[in-house]
Amino acid sequence: MVNGQRLVIWSGEFHPWRIPVPELWIDIIEKIKAAGFNTIALYELWGWHAPNNETLDFSTGAHNYSRVFEEAKRAGVYVIYRPGPYTNAEANGGGFPGWLTTGLHGTLRNDDPRYTAAWERYSGRVAEFVNPYLVTNGGNVIMWQLENEYGNQWLDREELIPNTTAVNYMELLQQKHRSWGIDVPFAANNPNFNTKSWSKDYSDVGGETDVYGLDHYPSCWSCDLSECTAVNGAPEWYTLFDYATHFQEVALTQPSFLPEFQGGSYNPWIGPAEGCRNNTGPPWVNLYYRHNLAQKVTAMNIYMTYGGTNWGNSGYPLSGTSYDYSAPIQENRLIAEKYSEFKLFGLFWRVARDFTKVDRIGNSTDYTTNEAVMATELRNPDTNAAFYVTRHEYSPSTNISHFRLHVRTSVGELTVPRRGRVTLNGVESKVLVTDFSIGSSGKKLVYSTAEILTLADSGDRQVVVLWAPREETGEIMLAGASDWTVRSGNLSAVEQWQDAIVKDTSVVSFSVQSKPLVLDSANGVQLVVVDRETAYGFWAPNLDADPLVWENSIVPVHGPYLVRSASIESSVVNIRADWNTSTTVEVWADVKVSQISVNGIQYESTRTPYGSLICHLPASITTESVQESLPLLTEWKVVDSLPEKFAEYDDSHWTEADHMWTPHPVPPATYPVLFADEYGYQAGNLLWRGRFTGDSGIAAPTAVHLRVIGGAGSGYSVYLNGDFLGAYLGNHTVRDGNVTLSFSNTTIKPGPENVLLVLQDTMGKDQREGALDPRGILNATLISSAGDALDFTSWKVAGNAGGNDLIDPLRGTWNEGGLYAERLGWHLPGFDDNEWESGHPKDGFSGSGVQFYRTKFPLDMPQDHDASLAFELLTDGRAKLRAQLYVNGYQFGKIIPWFGNQIEFPVFPGILDYHGDNTIGLSIWSMSEEHAAVDVRVKALGVHRSALDLSFDSDYLRPGWSDRSQYA
Repeated sequence: MVNGQRLVIWSGEFHPWRIPVPELWIDIIEKIKAAGFNTIALYELWGWHAPNNETLDFSTGAHNYSRVFEEAKRAGVYVIYRPGPYTNAEANGGGFPGWLTTGLHGTLRNDDPRYTAAWERYSGRVAEFVNPYLVTNGGNVIMWQLENEYGNQWLDREELIPNTTAVNYMELLQQKHRSWGIDVPFAANNPNFNTKSWSKDYSDVGGETDVYGLDHYPSCWSCDLSECTAVNGAPEWYTLFDYATHFQEVALTQPSFLPEFQGGSYNPWIGPAEGCRNNTGPPWVNLYYRHNLAQKVTAMNIYMTYGGTNWGNSGYPLSGTSYDYSAPIQENRLIAEKYSEFKLFGLFWRVARDFTKVDRIGNSTDYTTNEAVMATELRNPDTNAAFYVTRHEYSPSTNISHFRLHVRTSVGELTVPRRGRVTLNGVESKVLVTDFSIGSSGKKLVYSTAEILTLADSGDRQVVVLWAPREETGEIMLAGASDWTVRSGNLSAVEQWQDAIVKDTSVVSFSVQSKPLVLDSANGVQLVVVDRETAYGFWAPNLDADPLVWENSIVPVHGPYLVRSASIESSVVNIRADWNTSTTVEVWADVKVSQISVNGIQYESTRTPYGSLICHLPASITTESVQESLPLLTEWKVVDSLPEKFAEYDDSHWTEADHMWTPHPVPPATYPVLFADEYGYQAGNLLWRGRFTGDSGIAAPTAVHLRVIGGAGSGYSVYLNGDFLGAYLGNHTVRDGNVTLSFSNTTIKPGPENVLLVLQDTMGKDQREGALDPRGILNATLISSAGDALDFTSWKVAGNAGGNDLIDPLRGTWNEGGLYAERLGWHLPGFDDNEWESGHPKDGFSGSGVQFYRTKFPLDMPQDHDASLAFELLTDGRAKLRAQLYVNGYQFGKIIPWFGNQIEFPVFPGILDYHGDNTIGLSIWSMSEEHAAVDVRVKALGVHRSALDLSFDSDYLRPGWSDRSQYA
């Protein structure tokens, strides 16, 4: 209950930091709301706000979360806030800042006072920042998740032996947050069925939260199915899980809450280039979400609803370079095919008020006339309304099955439909209702064998939109309706007759056609019956910002690609919409409304015979025409970006790597400690320069052995006095690589100034316990001609410019690594490359090394349109290179063709100047002597005339170059 009102939570996960343009957060929120969601869930990242242990940034650009809370309230959605301290999210270190993972703060996620002091400082500031947005303070934050997937309450769950360290940690989190004024319910999300942690109904050993939750990804959280087999075996598609029994055992008195339920799957490096959207496509959505209704789940958060991107963190090993997540709203902000199936479910769940209080009565094939079809009955004990969730008893069945359903209604026990039958077409589920309230009108559907999409109550009439697949039949009984009139559609597709049981009540059956049926009853109810494809085009915006979306504020709209919101002023209904073809807009509004305005333009409107309003929208500018207007990237400049490989390079500005002790729980095999964390570098590329003496005696070094750790997929190249010795190319399953490289093909200097350069690509920090794994060199051993191990005389390290002393607070510490071009800011707008040579990256170069390319190109996107653009990075086959794309200073793409597959990288307006010049940078690191080349192309993915205002001043998002020579 929120503010005294019962609700079913239908929430969509959205990570604002994955779309670092605050002006676009409303775009995602409106698209989530339009699909029927009443809540959004927000992860927070400690490392995003705290690049060092002195900084807590909640004000710069996308670090300022106040806008997302304000936009959520304006749009009318509640917020489930998930600030950690640990978050996971396939993010760098699971969200932990790098400085936290050095070992100085202990092993983390426990009651160690060193870790406690660190998270108290961060979480206290988060609480202060978010406190005004709590629902108890007039905001929209209704729940606060503590930690994340921390199923650590038990040392032995069978014997209920508590893990005192974990219990103390959870109690500390709760005590501190309460003392900071966080007075909304605390939640915990269990990582799986087995851990059963933090539920007050299950235990009282300490640490239990107000609301227990279970995270579940029934069809593999990854596009690489082999990643799931170690946990729960190979996924069996369309096999369902028993949540009801779990919640009865673990959380009997609480809402059945799925804080993370599968919305898609992340795409790892070896996953298909465009993800695995079909694995959780429309049929999957239809079956699994209705199954969750059958399991009496009354709170569900979809992870992800909008995935976004991994800009600036694109090396993270688990998630490749995208976080599209095969979500219903794609990384490029376009609506995916399965979004419409989400909407069918969400709009229904929003108006199914009686589902907020139901008992699970039965669950068997006895409810139907076909033993292959089962139903689950859920009934409201106060109103007697019931929901029958039907599906094949064998859920993966692809059979077409027909059945009738035994129901209990206010007029007695019936078998429905009375004439005809209901069809299940393969992997499909349907929710059939009895005694369903039509808003607050007092009228009820005694039963319906077609599914409800939405309904609206405008006082003089109530509009009920029903849907079923085309050519199937449906049947309804409306209490007190003795006569129906067909206002539109095929008259022969409708049959009505007087009911023999209920006086003055007629039953209507119909065949669903491509053209909608509109029927008016004598008591003021209008039925609109549509097929699935037409239903996909329906929207149900509300006229106010109440997340509960009451029926008397709903305005059904059909036609546009997207309807963001609606309002009524006098006789005009104002629609904010997006569309890309010539479109007919139909609106069901109060009878006093006579005109339609779309995006501020009033269009000629006409009234249909059944009372709705219609207008016609002109076609938008096409994606094809925008593609034709995009410039070809033909004029490039290029320069070498690896001068550090030469012995004479001046590294006097570099950091001495001279620590002879480390707090890391993973010690090195050789010293000094060559862990970048020790020296304040925790992102991207690292460069290590080791010096040694090349005396010509029996102990002269003849080879080097290296073991370098950078995370799964990491790699490195090695040079001696400017000569390429070799490389470890990397493997997407291996976090560190060993090589022994001979000096036989290079010249060793007799003095102490032999310089070995290791250019290392780190892939971000691992999650959970792996966050403590270092990034750097575990073993650096010189091997003599006699086989002895020799020492280096000194080491130096370079990473991102300034390290943790952030010099670009807007883009953040994860945006850059330590390449020479990155340190000197060559990727930034405004750098003068006039002295560089001309050279195109598609022509490339031969020989191991790093080249950096720059170009500029103008954009002039059409006004009042929203265009989604992307960059393609194209190579030949499995090229042995690593390349990074920078767009106006932001790292927005990374390719490792050796094992990676993604080549398309969407970039947001605001990062791109849609009405000005844009700077593109590209680093190509060749890890062999072979030819290395990358072609870069700009691509239009979709264009819509839009209500989204893209005229905002975005200059602040693209700060330019300033002198960085001190970081050379």
